[in-house]
Amino acid sequence: MELNIPKRDNMIGLILPSILVTFFLASSLAMMNTSDSHPLDGSVGTQTIHINAFRGTVSIRDNNVLSEWDGILDYKNRLLVVKLFSKMACVLAQMDQAVFPSLDDIRKVLGKQASSHYPPTSGLSYTVLPTRVKNLAQYGMPIKNLCRAVPAYFAQQQKAGTALAIDPNSCSEIQLLTFMGLSICGESPGL
Repeated sequence: MELNIPKRDNMIGLILPSILVTFFLASSLAMMNTSDSHPLDGSVGTQTIHINAFRGTVSIRDNNVLSEWDGILDYKNRLLVVKLFSKMACVLAQMDQAVFPSLDDIRKVLGKQASSHYPPTSGLSYTVLPTRVKNLAQYGMPIKNLCRAVPAYFAQQQKAGTALAIDPNSCSEIQLLTFMGLSICGESPGL
């Protein structure tokens, strides 16, 4: 029986790429912020919050019996999604990132740091557009799952100082953490 021992040049050809891969992988993992790769959970008042900084999302569950809702802030796609249980509908709107709290702001509130230096912003108003969203999957599985079994609509943010010609009884008021209040108003079916 003859032993087939690899030649020295072949071994170097196998070992060198392994060392390079290990070196680059270790250095890239060392530069990664490990807190961004793990979710952060917490609560503020009646709200349960889950931050996934890696995906750039914040999931919120508000258990207030007067305004029960679930929401997702998708910072990568600049999208606010709210499921209003009282209306049995979902609303999708573009987030104005100049007004919405940043992921770091939310992380600080959940980290039990004093929230008194985060003054509440003025409330934002959204008007629901009558056309239903047909394909929620294009916005990702978390949004599709959130809005499962209820109609979904787009909403447009109203400019400050613009009077809404909508019945105030058609509005749902939600409080986003300690930062802001949102009004979502509409006459669409399901709202």
